[in-house]
Amino acid sequence: MSKFCRNVMERAVYAPLARQKEDPSVLLGSLFGEDIALVDTGSGLLASHVDPIVGAAEGLGRLAVHVACNDLAASGVPPQWLQILVLVPSAEDTEQLRSIMEEAVEAAGQAGAVIVGGHSGYSSGLSRPLAAVTAFGKARKETLVRTSGARKGDVICLTRGMGLEGTAILAWDYPEECRRRGLSKEDVEKAKILAEDLSVVPEALRLAELGATAMHDPTRGGVLEAFLEMAWGAKTCFRIQREQLPLLPVVRNFARAFGFDPLRMISSGALAVTLPREKVAQASQTIAPWASLYPVGIVEEGRGVRISSESEEVFFSEPEPEKDELARLQLLLGAPGGEKESP
Repeated sequence: MSKFCRNVMERAVYAPLARQKEDPSVLLGSLFGEDIALVDTGSGLLASHVDPIVGAAEGLGRLAVHVACNDLAASGVPPQWLQILVLVPSAEDTEQLRSIMEEAVEAAGQAGAVIVGGHSGYSSGLSRPLAAVTAFGKARKETLVRTSGARKGDVICLTRGMGLEGTAILAWDYPEECRRRGLSKEDVEKAKILAEDLSVVPEALRLAELGATAMHDPTRGGVLEAFLEMAWGAKTCFRIQREQLPLLPVVRNFARAFGFDPLRMISSGALAVTLPREKVAQASQTIAPWASLYPVGIVEEGRGVRISSESEEVFFSEPEPEKDELARLQLLLGAPGGEKESP
C-alpha cells in the first residue's frame, strides 16, 4: 500500500473536508503530515489517529496496533483506547481472524491500551487480510508535540535505525526470496526479530515530557519522508549527515540483497525527533532503556531536506509520500506465496 502525493490529497481529500460545517471543538483536523486529530470534548482534549495495514502477510494484528499507537505517542499522547477493523478474504479464514486478533490484543497490552470495539468480516475482493486501528488518548497541552514544530537550530535525531519494519516484513513474507538472493538463515531470523520491537510509545512519551519540538513515526516513505514532512510543515530545511544515520547490519544486508534504499523503506520502530541542542544529552540518557538516540543533523533556514555525505549532497524540495521501497518491492515480487498481484 502506498500513499497519494500531496497534490492529490489537497484536491481529493482536503478540499472536500474544508467544505464541512465548522466545529469549534475541533482544534486540529485533517492536515498533511500531522499525526493526530485533536478535539476539545469540554472536559479535556481527545486525540485520535487511524492507520491501515495491508502490506504484511504475517504479524498483521501486531503491526496495525503498534503503528496506530506510535503515531499517537509521537504527538505526546499515551494511547488508551483502540478500535480495530479486520477483513479477511473468505468466510473460511476464521483461524486467520483469530490469530490477527490474538496479536492485536497482545500488542495493545504492550502499548498500554485496550481494544474497546471495531468490526470484522470477509470480502472476496481481498487477496490478503486488511487491518486498520484507530487509537484514542487523552492529550495534555503541556506535552503536545506537532509534526511541524521544529525550530531553527534544533538538533535532528533518529532512534534505533532505518528500514526496520520493511526489513522484518520482507523476512516474514518472502523467506524463499531471501534465500534466493543470498541472505543467510541468521540474517532472516535477525530480521524477523525486528517485528517484535516496533513500539516507540515509552520513548516518545518521555521525549515529549523533555521538550521535543517535533516528532514523527517514519512509516510509508521511510525516514526520508518523515524528515520531509517535518521540514515542510515547519517551513525549514533539515540538513542531514548521511554517515550519521543509524543502519543495523541486518538491514544493510537486506538492502544490498533486495536493492532498496533504507532511507525510503518503511520504518516503524524508529522515531524522528527534533530537540533543542541543550536537551539532546539528557534525552539520550532518559530513553536509553528503550532505544538509542542518534543526532543526525540540524534544522536550518530554507525549505526541504539536504542529505550530505563526503562525496555529494542531495536536495529534496517537498514530501513525496507516494515513493516507498516496500510498496515497490511488493509489486516486483508479487503477493507472499508466489502469486503476483496486479500493479
